[in-house]
Amino acid sequence: MNVLLWVIQIAGALLFAASGIMKLFMFDKISHDVPSFGALPRGVWKSLGAMELLSVLGLIIPTVFHWHPALSAYAALFFAIESLLFIWVHVKYRELPPIVFSLVLGALMGLLAYGRLLIVPIVG
Repeated sequence: MNVLLWVIQIAGALLFAASGIMKLFMFDKISHDVPSFGALPRGVWKSLGAMELLSVLGLIIPTVFHWHPALSAYAALFFAIESLLFIWVHVKYRELPPIVFSLVLGALMGLLAYGRLLIVPIVG
């Protein structure tokens, strides 16, 4: 189970890092092609991008260094909650593939949070 959680952690970190970079540094370029980017103000998207990048660090660093490792679970919980927000946005714009992607990614982040807190906690 620990290996599965690590795979989810690393894959999630890579996906959310890419997402955060796009929202923070490439928003103008990517927002033209995605109608749902109009659901929230530009500043909110950029703030979400910055929070994603910080949470990516929180997803990996505390677990690797066994320094307050529960922070990794809380970062995963943030991503699960953020995925719910994105599901709502995509439902509003009737974008089915992003709904499914956000649902799966949110469920994986929820599993990661649960796994790191209760099933295979990393002891600090």
